[in-house]
Amino acid sequence: MKVSSRDLSLAAVFAALYAVLVYFFAPISFQALQFRVAGVLRPGIARKWMLAVGYAVGVVVGNIFSPFSGPYELVFMPVMSFLAGALGYLVAKPFRSDYFIAGFVIATIVSVSVSWMLGQLFNLPMLVTLPYLFLSEQIVCFMGALLFKLIETRFKWW
Repeated sequence: MKVSSRDLSLAAVFAALYAVLVYFFAPISFQALQFRVAGVLRPGIARKWMLAVGYAVGVVVGNIFSPFSGPYELVFMPVMSFLAGALGYLVAKPFRSDYFIAGFVIATIVSVSVSWMLGQLFNLPMLVTLPYLFLSEQIVCFMGALLFKLIETRFKWW
């Protein structure tokens, strides 16, 4: 599998942008019922699978600033983020790389993962946290899909 320097650069920019947005919006990025503004970038993975790698790296760097930084934030969530991104890409690809489909898949996996993690860390029941996380993740990814659709009307960004 060959990775072009352009794809690698795009993944690096994606990772950096994700991490900066997590850091900048830290007050709402690390709450029990988080609202990660950086998540608007996730639907972009629909166009390039390599962005799933950038997303996972961005999660690692962004989570370094988490008040709960530890194995769950620095290992579990980046792995789940990569898997969510890769699966979002694969599911969206047959649908002309649809941003909305990729965003829905990614947001679903991330919300389940974060809900499970909160249960492990703080003994919070998934039945309590999952609906709120699912809703917030879907809203963020829907906004991101709209944003990417808007950008795509003028530019081929990928």
